[in-house]
Amino acid sequence: MEKEFIDIKIDKSHLSVISLTDPSDEKDYWLKTSPIKRLQHIEVLRRINYGNSATSRLQRILETT
Repeated sequence: MEKEFIDIKIDKSHLSVISLTDPSDEKDYWLKTSPIKRLQHIEVLRRINYGNSATSRLQRILETT
């Protein structure tokens, strides 16, 4: 699974600029997608943002008040 994230690049030719007030079908897409696929996509986004410093698990922080 590590090898898959090394060559991730954004294809800017498929991007478009739209108004924030335009209706979107993103919510329908993600609701139709399985929970496993959603979690896999979150992991891809996390690896894109944090690169090699991404850990295999999210860190838990215990805070007492």
